[in-house]
Amino acid sequence: MRSMLAATLMLASATVTNAQTTAPQVPGTKPRVVQTVPIKPPALQTPSETADAMAQAERLSLQSDLAWVGQYNGAITGDVSSRMVDAIKGYQKGKGGKPTGVLNPQERAALAETARRKQDSVGWKIMTEMTSGARIGIPSKLVPQQATDANGSKWTSPTGTVQVMLSRRKEANPTTAKLADAEKKEPAGRKVDYIVVKPDFFVLSGLQGLKKFYVRGTFKGDEVRIMTILYDQAMENTVEPVVIAMSSAFNAFPTGPQAGPPPRKTVEYGTGIVVSDDGAILADRLVTDSCLAITIGGYGSADRLAEDKEHDLALLHIYGARGLKPLSLASGIVKTSVDVVGIADPQNQGGAANVSTVRGALAPVTASDSALSPPPALGFSGSPAVDGEGKFAGVALSKPAMVAGPTTSMPASQAVMVSAEAVRDFLKANAVTANGTSTDAKSAVVRVICVRK
Repeated sequence: MRSMLAATLMLASATVTNAQTTAPQVPGTKPRVVQTVPIKPPALQTPSETADAMAQAERLSLQSDLAWVGQYNGAITGDVSSRMVDAIKGYQKGKGGKPTGVLNPQERAALAETARRKQDSVGWKIMTEMTSGARIGIPSKLVPQQATDANGSKWTSPTGTVQVMLSRRKEANPTTAKLADAEKKEPAGRKVDYIVVKPDFFVLSGLQGLKKFYVRGTFKGDEVRIMTILYDQAMENTVEPVVIAMSSAFNAFPTGPQAGPPPRKTVEYGTGIVVSDDGAILADRLVTDSCLAITIGGYGSADRLAEDKEHDLALLHIYGARGLKPLSLASGIVKTSVDVVGIADPQNQGGAANVSTVRGALAPVTASDSALSPPPALGFSGSPAVDGEGKFAGVALSKPAMVAGPTTSMPASQAVMVSAEAVRDFLKANAVTANGTSTDAKSAVVRVICVRK
């Protein structure tokens, strides 16, 4: 637990990320350069620089996933540190891979899926405690029994092996030092092996009888909020990752909107599908939204001609391109899994210019959409999903993770597959003749780059 709290003192480093794009070209005019954002080739980046180039929300998600699989024992802040790089290497080594410190798309997808399963196994959810208004992460399957009164709430396991308490009270002129000193003495017999006291919070951990304990507390005015976690030492391997997540999720006095999408990137990457030999490209609507310029890797500028808000699809067009290999959109037989073929974000873990494939499981959600698990790597949104015979099944779209408050750990990101039928209907509505005959999805995908202000 000592290493977890030490992580709160680390500072994130910063590096400059880059890409070169040009504005959409009007026929008959000369190309006009509108923005240059230099990019350091991913192959030359150190693991820390690769992590630095990721968006804050992505680093939060990566740290959270590493914590859930037991590799990262630190505060989930999104800060880049040697601790995070070492956790990535530890995960890779544990899976029998080369410990590079940079996850490739398959490794990142596998990590996200393992973390999701760990969360599901304990019933992880973010909730608001009714009497105090505090936001707290609760492993609802570990502690299914809840009791609430005017002083807070208590969650317990059926046999009492795990207990979570959130207490509230009023106290005149509180300070974190006073609160920490009182918690060290109550109940009697606590043996504290770690303590940190900051102006706005304190943390204690150690032994309480035969149980391990973790306490995090804070105050605002005369209102005091304290979260206490008790668990049998035999439960340490199961509960320790949960404690890390609960510590990062705890927000005693939340303000502002409780949830919202992460900020849009200045440069965002997605995957597009060539659907006609005259330059029609299918892409993710959200990736290509509000772009100052859209560029197709290897081909140049593109225009966005249409969108489908219901299914989050966008129609792009490049002019004068040669050698395009449009994908056949004839439906395959979709069962319970598909292969997603895409190009990872170069600023994300393992992203480069190579086309790669990841396997995903499907679960129907609506008549035209299916949940896709695990979510493909960043940069894959807009990728074709194909069945076991390589036939087109639909389009894989990543949905933005929701950030629930500034101190809340990121939930697992989500992804869906839009059906082949919905895709064909969108193209037909916009008078696009999808004339592809190729079933080679790798030859039909392109990188989509959006530059925003």
